[in-house]
Parts: sequence; structure tokens; C-alpha cells
Amino acid sequence: MLDHMSIPVNDVEKSAAFYMQVLEPLGLKQTRTRPQAVGFGPKDRAPIFWLLRTDSTDRASSGVGLHISFRAPDRESVDRFHETGIACGGRDAGKPGIRPQYTAPFYGAFLLDVDGYKIEAVCRSSE
Repeated sequence: MLDHMSIPVNDVEKSAAFYMQVLEPLGLKQTRTRPQAVGFGPKDRAPIFWLLRTDSTDRASSGVGLHISFRAPDRESVDRFHETGIACGGRDAGKPGIRPQYTAPFYGAFLLDVDGYKIEAVCRSSE
């Protein structure tokens, strides 16, 4: 079972601002701040998703097939995740919609974050 995950980012503050907005519709908030790191999770719980600052010799590099999917409570939250992500500087990588090619029920949306990582919100309940 997954406990938590982290990704390297080039600018913690910029990435944290992006994820604060994008993860809010999914019920995740910034719950920890450390030097060079920011953690997100459900209120009153340990972070499940971390942003870690890289140094100048170890720049964040996306595009290696990393794909992070966040569970959404409903389809409206998926829509807000996508809309908010675009408004906060993310790029569209798949508009919200039903994806019958995936395990049903599946309603999801995909973004590229400010470092180019592919992130997704998915609702797995029928509506």
C-alpha cells in the first residue's frame, strides 16, 4: 500500500502555489512546510504527496513516464481540478471526461504541472 510519494521540483514556492490550488478540489491541503520541501495531504494527517526542491546540479526533469493520479470525490471535483490547473499555469493533457478504455467507472482529467509532470484526477463512482 502506498504511504506517500515525492517529486523533485525546480521552484518549491511556484510548485506549491500550483498544487495548493489544484489539489484543493480533491480535499488535499498543504499540511507541512520544511526547508526545501512542502507536503500535501488530508487535513490532520501526514502528507501523502511531497514537493522536494532540487539543487542546481540536479534539476527536476519530467517526461520519464511518471504519472501521478489523485482520487477525486466526484466528477465536479475532477472538472475543477482541470480548470484550476489551467488557470494556475498547468497545461492540458486530457480534458475531463469518461474514459471507457480504462477500468470502469472512470471519469478523469490530465494536466502537465509547472515542471511538466503528468498529473491526473479521477473519480471512480458512477454519476
